[in-house]
Amino acid sequence: MYIKKHISILFLILAASVASAQVKFEAKVSKKKLGVNERLRIDFEMNQDGDNFDPPSFADFDVVGGPNTSVSNYSRNGQRSYNKTYSYFLAPKKRGKFTIKQAKIEIDGETYKTFPITIEVTKAVSKPNGNTAASDAASENIHLVAEVSNSNPYLNEAITVVYKLYVSPDIGVSSNWREKEIPRFNDFWNQNIEIKGLNVLTGEYKGKEYRYVVLRKTVLYPQKSGRLKIEPLVMDITAEVPSNKRDIFGRALMTKVPKEVTAGSRIINVKPLPEEGKPSDFKGAVGDFSFKVTTSKTELNASESLQAKIEVKGKGNLKLFELPKLTVPSSLEVYEPEHKESVRTNLGGMQGGISDTYTIVPQYKGKYPVPSISFSYFDPEKESYNRITSDEIIIDVISGPTATSGTAENVTANTKQTVNANANTFSFIKTSSNWVDQKSEPFFQSSAFWTLTLLPFLAIPLAIVIRRKRDERNADVQGNRIRKADRLAKKYLSEAKKTMGQKESFYLALEKALHNYLKSKLNIETSDFNKEKIEGLLTERKVESSVVSDFISILENCELARYTPIEQVTMQNDYDKAAKTISLIDKQLR
Repeated sequence: MYIKKHISILFLILAASVASAQVKFEAKVSKKKLGVNERLRIDFEMNQDGDNFDPPSFADFDVVGGPNTSVSNYSRNGQRSYNKTYSYFLAPKKRGKFTIKQAKIEIDGETYKTFPITIEVTKAVSKPNGNTAASDAASENIHLVAEVSNSNPYLNEAITVVYKLYVSPDIGVSSNWREKEIPRFNDFWNQNIEIKGLNVLTGEYKGKEYRYVVLRKTVLYPQKSGRLKIEPLVMDITAEVPSNKRDIFGRALMTKVPKEVTAGSRIINVKPLPEEGKPSDFKGAVGDFSFKVTTSKTELNASESLQAKIEVKGKGNLKLFELPKLTVPSSLEVYEPEHKESVRTNLGGMQGGISDTYTIVPQYKGKYPVPSISFSYFDPEKESYNRITSDEIIIDVISGPTATSGTAENVTANTKQTVNANANTFSFIKTSSNWVDQKSEPFFQSSAFWTLTLLPFLAIPLAIVIRRKRDERNADVQGNRIRKADRLAKKYLSEAKKTMGQKESFYLALEKALHNYLKSKLNIETSDFNKEKIEGLLTERKVESSVVSDFISILENCELARYTPIEQVTMQNDYDKAAKTISLIDKQLR
C-alpha cells in the first residue's frame, strides 16, 4: 500500500511536468461576427518563444494595425510562466463569411499551426465595436483636416492644401499608421512639397488645444473652371486611449483602438478668367510678372552672332504658358531658341523665371530693327489684365556684304489644263492569250546550278572593287561635304513643296534650298552669300547670263514675298522656276 502511494505521487509529478512542457500555439479573435464598419482583433498566442512566425494572408481584410508584439515572462511559486502574442487589427473589405487561414511558427525545431477561424461580416452597425468608451474617446479627440488656402480661385491661380492630423493631449497615436486612400487631384496641375520629418506642433482646432503633425503639403493650379472635387485622404491609425486600469505606479494603462480617419472631400469653385479686357496676345499667364527683351550686343559684323533673350520673372503659373515669339527681319538668320526654367515651388506657388534665348546671325551690312514684343498676364489679386511691351532694339551690322534690292516678278497664269480624249483611254477585255509551255528539267548540273555555284567566287573581285571605291569615297572629305549639301538642298526643296500655300514657310524653305545648293556647288559659306558674289562666281563658271538672272530673281522673290501678298499660283511658278534653274546650273557648271 505504501509503495502504491509513492508510485501514484511520482506518476502525478511526471504528468504535471509533461503538461507544463506542452507547447501551445493558438489564434484568438475578439469576435466571430461583426459589422462591415467594425474592426476585428486577432491574437496569435504561444507559451514558448519561437522563430519564423508566418501569419495568414488576411486576403479578405485590410490590416489597419499590427503586428503588435507583447511578451510576459514571470515566475510564481517557483513555476515559470511565459507568454508571447502577435496582435493584428483587421477591417473587413465586404460582407460575407470568410476564413482566416492557419498561422505557422517554429518552436524547438518543430512547426506548429493554428486552427482556421471563420468570421461572418454583416451590414454596417450603428455603434461600431460596441461604441465603447475607448472608441468614443478616439473619435472625439483625433481629427484629420484638409486646410485649403482658397476655395474660390481663378483659373490657373495657385492654391495650397495642407493635411494635418490633430490629436488631443489626453490620448496618443501609435507610429504604425498608414494611408489607406491618397487624395486625387483631377483637373489640377499639382506638386507635393517635401516634408522633412513629422514635427509635433501645438495649435487650436475648434477652439481647443491640440497637438498636430503636418502629413502632406500640395500646391494646386486648377486647369478648368467650375466645381472641382478633391478626393479625400483616408488613414488607418491605432489610437492609444487611457483606460480605468492602473499600473503599479498609479499610471493609467493605455487601450489600443484601431480607427479610420478621413479628411473628407473638398469642393473648389474655380472662376473663369474674365473675357472683358482680355488682350489678343494673352497666352494663359496668371500671376504677377515682369517682362523684358535683351540682346547680348547691338553692334557687330556680318556672320557674327548675338543672343536675344525673352524673359519672364515673377510669381504665378510659370510652367503652364508659352513665351511670346521673337520676330526679326528676314536678313537675320535666327536659330531655334534655348528654353530655360529656374522655378521653385513652395506653399506660395511657383516663383522664379523662364526664358527663351535666340541665336541671331546677320547676313548683310545695315541696321535691322527687332520689333517690340508684348506680354500679357492676368493678376488675380487686382482682378485685371496687364500688358508689358518691350522697346524696339536696333541691331547695327557695321561691316559685311551689302544687300541689293530688286523687284519681285509676280507671275499669274491660268493653271487649268485641258484633258484631251484619247482613243485608247478604255481597252476591251482580251478574249485570247498566248500560252507558253513550261519544260521541267532537273536543277542539278543545270545552268542555274552552275551559275549559283560560281556566283560567290565571281562576287569576290566585285566586292574588292566596291570596297576600294567606298574607301576612296570616304577619303574624299570635300566630295562628301558636297554630296551632303546636295542632299540637304533636295531636302529643303521637298520641304518647300510640302508647305505650298503657306507663304512664309514656303519661301523660307525655298531660300534655304537655294543657299544649300550653292554651298555644294560653289564651296562658299553662309557669310559669303550676297547677290554680287553669287553672280560673279556663276559667270566665272561659264553659266549663261539668263540662267544667272533667273537664279538671282528667285532669291529676290524669296526676300520680297514675306512682305507682299502672294497667291498659290505664284508660289507654284517660283517652285518650278527654282527647280528648272538648279537643273540648268548643274548642267552648265564647269
